[in-house]
Amino acid sequence: MSFEDLPKKPPAVTVGEALDLLSVAELEQRVQLLESEIERTRAAIQSKRASKSAADAFFRS
Repeated sequence: MSFEDLPKKPPAVTVGEALDLLSVAELEQRVQLLESEIERTRAAIQSKRASKSAADAFFRS
């Protein structure tokens, strides 16, 4: 396996990072990455709420 065959990590986004040195394309990519992370986080919240509701319902009966 060569270096090129390794899976590529998505570029990291650091909250609070200076934005003035980034190009428009880099800023657009950053927004896209952050929106994807927000969706992923919201899905995790929904999953945890569903699990908690199921557990609450189980222990109430």
